[in-house]
Amino acid sequence: MSADDEDYVYDEDSGEWLPASELAAKRAAEGAIEVRDAVGNLLADGDSVTLIKDLEVKGAGQTLKRGTVIPSIRLTGDAQEIDCRYPGIKGLVLRAEFVRKR
Repeated sequence: MSADDEDYVYDEDSGEWLPASELAAKRAAEGAIEVRDAVGNLLADGDSVTLIKDLEVKGAGQTLKRGTVIPSIRLTGDAQEIDCRYPGIKGLVLRAEFVRKR
């Protein structure tokens, strides 16, 4: 199959005929959620973050201090929440506004 054989699809948003692969990539990019830290840096899965303020962890009876490094975060699909692991705390979810990318 050559590049000339690729299917073209009508994009109603732009009013143009686009290759099917290009339209699929465009729609995937539109659905992506950008998660940004307190200073505006873009966060991604696997990044390490630092807390910018002391946070009391509900249910754990523990306070995470400012400057604590949280390694290997995971994005949740919510623009303001990140999932992470920390020793002694299961299911820790932090708000992106309280962290800074390392």
